[in-house]
Amino acid sequence: MEDYPEELRTPPIPLTALVGCPNLHASISSLLNSQNPPINTLALPELDNISIIERRVREEGGEGRGGGILKREWLVKHRTRVPVAVGVLIEGERVGGGPTQWGEICGVIDRIKAVIRPRNIKLVVIIVQSPSTGDINEDRMLALRKHAEIDSKYVVNIFPYEDADFKHSLQRLAILFAELINVYYRGEGRHVKTRIEKKSFISVESCIRYCFKVAVYAEFRRDWVEALKFYEDAYHIVREMIGTSTRLPAIQRVVEIKTVAEQLHFKISTLLLHGGKITEAVLWFRQHCTSYRKLLGAPEVTFFHWEWMSRQFLVFAELLELSSRTVPGFHSLITGVVEKGLTEWEFQPAYYYQLASHYLKEKRASLELVLSTWKGSDEDDVIVESVVPSTYIGQFARLPEQNKNAVATQPISDGEFTHFIILEGKRFPDSYEIIALLKKSFDVYSSLKAARMSSHCGFQMAKEYFSTGTIETAKQIFESVVHSYRQEGWVALLWEVLGYLRECARLSGSLKEFLEYSLEMAALPVSSDLDNQSYRDCGPAGPPSVQRREGIQKEVFSVASGESALLPNETDSNPTISATSPLDLEIDLVSPLRIVLLASVAFHEQAVKPGVSTLVTISLISQLPLAMEIDALEVHFNQSECDFTIQNPEKSPSPATSDDKPQTRLETAPALVLNTSRWSRLTYDVKSRQSGKLECVSIIARFGPRFAICCRAESPASIGDIPLWKFEERIEYLPTKDPRLALAGQKAIQVEEPDPLVDVSLDAYGPALVGETFVVPVAITSKGHAVYSGELKFNLVDTRGGGLVSPMEIEPHSSDSHHVELVGISAAENKDESEVVSDDIKKIQLSFGLISVPFLNEGESWSCRLEIKWHRPKPIMLYVSLGYSPQEDDANVPKVHVLKSLQIEGKNPVIVSHQLMLPFRCDPLLLSRIKPAAESDKPASLPLNEASAIIVSARNCTEVPIRVISMSIESDEDALGSSCDVRPAKGDHVDSVPATLLSSNEAYKKVFSITPKGTSKARMGTVSLKWRRDSGTLDHINGIADGVVTKHILPDVDVEVSPLIVCLECPPYAVSGDPFTFFVKIRNQTNLLQESKFSLVDSPSFVSCGPHNDTIFVLPKSEYILSYKLVPLASGFLQLPRVAVTSVRYSASFQPSVSASTIFIFPSKPALEMEKAESGGEPFLLRPSRCCK
Repeated sequence: MEDYPEELRTPPIPLTALVGCPNLHASISSLLNSQNPPINTLALPELDNISIIERRVREEGGEGRGGGILKREWLVKHRTRVPVAVGVLIEGERVGGGPTQWGEICGVIDRIKAVIRPRNIKLVVIIVQSPSTGDINEDRMLALRKHAEIDSKYVVNIFPYEDADFKHSLQRLAILFAELINVYYRGEGRHVKTRIEKKSFISVESCIRYCFKVAVYAEFRRDWVEALKFYEDAYHIVREMIGTSTRLPAIQRVVEIKTVAEQLHFKISTLLLHGGKITEAVLWFRQHCTSYRKLLGAPEVTFFHWEWMSRQFLVFAELLELSSRTVPGFHSLITGVVEKGLTEWEFQPAYYYQLASHYLKEKRASLELVLSTWKGSDEDDVIVESVVPSTYIGQFARLPEQNKNAVATQPISDGEFTHFIILEGKRFPDSYEIIALLKKSFDVYSSLKAARMSSHCGFQMAKEYFSTGTIETAKQIFESVVHSYRQEGWVALLWEVLGYLRECARLSGSLKEFLEYSLEMAALPVSSDLDNQSYRDCGPAGPPSVQRREGIQKEVFSVASGESALLPNETDSNPTISATSPLDLEIDLVSPLRIVLLASVAFHEQAVKPGVSTLVTISLISQLPLAMEIDALEVHFNQSECDFTIQNPEKSPSPATSDDKPQTRLETAPALVLNTSRWSRLTYDVKSRQSGKLECVSIIARFGPRFAICCRAESPASIGDIPLWKFEERIEYLPTKDPRLALAGQKAIQVEEPDPLVDVSLDAYGPALVGETFVVPVAITSKGHAVYSGELKFNLVDTRGGGLVSPMEIEPHSSDSHHVELVGISAAENKDESEVVSDDIKKIQLSFGLISVPFLNEGESWSCRLEIKWHRPKPIMLYVSLGYSPQEDDANVPKVHVLKSLQIEGKNPVIVSHQLMLPFRCDPLLLSRIKPAAESDKPASLPLNEASAIIVSARNCTEVPIRVISMSIESDEDALGSSCDVRPAKGDHVDSVPATLLSSNEAYKKVFSITPKGTSKARMGTVSLKWRRDSGTLDHINGIADGVVTKHILPDVDVEVSPLIVCLECPPYAVSGDPFTFFVKIRNQTNLLQESKFSLVDSPSFVSCGPHNDTIFVLPKSEYILSYKLVPLASGFLQLPRVAVTSVRYSASFQPSVSASTIFIFPSKPALEMEKAESGGEPFLLRPSRCCK
């Protein structure tokens, strides 16, 4: 599209002219050009320049054949030299000046009128006002309009010295010019349309010219519908001229018609796409190509027609690509695709780029045919320089030889024109333009993810690079395309691409690639049924056939054996295969050469003992057309001592098989010949001495001393279909005769470990308890094997799969971050002494350990101990693995492994709980208890500076009996601002009792006195329980003689100041009939006077004396005592009279509990020692009642 002139590629823009006052031209031009639509300005500083727009006298006799269809310069003239209106800028001072100035103005106007009147150009008078200019006389203005023969609206005043007025006046001028543009082009179009309607034209060319002019005038005023209509009318008339016009010679007549049709088609397509009519534009282009495709012209200029066709597709592709970027909602405008017989590709620019390259190839082929019979001369350059484009579109003329700079030209004959276009076509090769078109198509198809179309365009592009000699670039593109064709399975296209790749490898001297591509081509499924007539352009490999496949195979083995060279004509740089530089081809599991040679390996058994022979079947198949004889077949395993070589008895051993590994086992076969599509099966025995996996890795087929093919071994169960051959009609054979092996055979076998003759025993005494160091004895006893280089591995694994570490619970880098850890490994030197042998311990981690085992003869034993510590209750599995060698310093003897496992349950030894108790018969008033909070987890409250009791209980929750050594509460002063003063109960300051035995579910309890200090919250401390496992004589084994300490953190308590405390005081017992005193003490701990009410309810068991109910006032920081005299009337546990005290200020009442109101009454005075009765606080053991279930 860049070859088209700018006036054809861009919409026409109206033109106006300005005469005089050149200092204002820039401002006015800038404003007019910014309008929508824009207006161009022809600036004429002087009146003498007005001749530019003057109508010129038509020259006669220039073309000599009655003109043509469209003039080449007509569009340029109307866009650059024919204005719609001429604006004359006159200073206001001159308009109102004297007779001399008035005469000058009239002369200028007369000169301009004489120039514009023949072209019907409008005149606009622009009066430039200045600050010194006064009001112009109305009579003078009327005389100016009469002389200029214009209406008053065509006289415009502008004020350049006032910005606001200047902009406003320029806007008025722009509106006036826009109106004149519409009037002018409508009038010109109506004038030409009248001629068309009256058919007042003398030739068909004139009718086409008139339709073209009307369409252009409509474009000037943005009437796209009328422009499209007359462009289409002109196009149809041009199509009808093909068989009727005789104005020019035959060849030039067709060239002119197609050139004019091309420009009209370009205009029509542009207008359709600009209007969003995408489908109509595609249909129009299809009709355009159908109409002119067969208009070839004379045979000697057929190439010129194909070049014209290529240009049509190229231009339409560029228009589509441009519209897809500029037209909003381009893809949504595509409608009626199926109904109108279109395809989706016809709306893609890549489709037209591809066809443009196709027609350019047709042009090149036709030109080569013409040049093959055409003879040039020395006058060729003279002819090319003398032929120039004519005045009319699509015509050519010759400059006179005497004066080539002259304007007049002479017509040329068809022979001269043919000579000229042949020389032009010869000067510019088409390959690079074809590559550029294919590259554009390839990029668009790739962006659309159309892999097949992009591969096709890439293939065509690579062929063009190959034809130009750019071998490396062509090879890169061929390699990207061949991968797609292999996946699709397109054999014919694959044959052609491989032929080009084979030739690229030959030209670049790559011997290995040449052999690979040649072998792949020879193994393609090409039958003799293919019609070679359909493969006219099949590349350097020729048409695909069985005979050609056989020839390629023979060539490969001829080059591989050294009988022939790769490039017979270039012996200096020709690479060859020799015994010193052999060539090996590798075929992996995804290689395209699997069709050349496929190796299947199947073991007859799934597992075997070390040193026991097993059978393995090696199956080979090839799709090459000719039988292939192998000199030697090397079978390689992952255990090199199992490798062996199968030698062809008819061939002598090659140096590669006899010198590299002399110890390799050598086998023979009756014949090593591979027939086409037939499995060749070989079965041999294999013996492995190493335990583990024995796998066949590769099969190497050697063809003489210089060439070999290394093929990866595959299992019959995983081979599947052979690529490219799965759709061919052929008989399929199984790789093995045994169908079971063919369906489930594997190329690997498991070599089991030899049976161990060493015993490993693990012992554990009960479950492990959290906190203690648990010892597991490990004993190794030889029962038939000597132990050399023994290693004992230990691994701790969580039985639930959750892992042994919990970093979210414990701080990082802490030893307790593992729930269970391996603390150490101790090796015993003899039965009487145990010590850690540090030299034998190689590695110990938190959950893994490794220790060396010393040499053991048959019948000897060795033992060690594992020390494991639990930080959290968790069951684990202990895995112990013993690896040893039964023979000394023999690397071929596999190691023997013994595996043992033991599950150990980790449990908490005790459950620690506590209970808080307020002072007996003493009830402090706690304000938090008046209105209990809704939270159930609210901490307990204790009165400040009042001694309370806390009972700590430790219950054995395992089946293992344990002994409690001591129990204490440790204070933590750093945790909070205040803590509690915790002491053992009276008489138990030191743990002096022996260790207490706790059986399963038994509890150990101890009472402590707790006195909160400070206010707000306080920490009671941490219970420290020291215990040990009660295992009799096994205590020294488990290493717990010193005991294990279990910590339990007591919760925080709230500390409150009690405003009132009510206490009851009475003797611990009484005697029936003997009176005793009963006190009720009310203590006020505030600085306020407290009003309280009390009441006493008599008990039938006592005779009481004292106040029963009243209101009392307790002074601040003082105590009020109520005294009662009681006489018991019975014996046993009796209830004292019930006392109730109510605080008026806090609306709180006090009623003692039943236990606090109970007293024991003796029937007579007992004989007791009070000192022993006062002793207490010793720990005691609570056992469950035997009668409870």
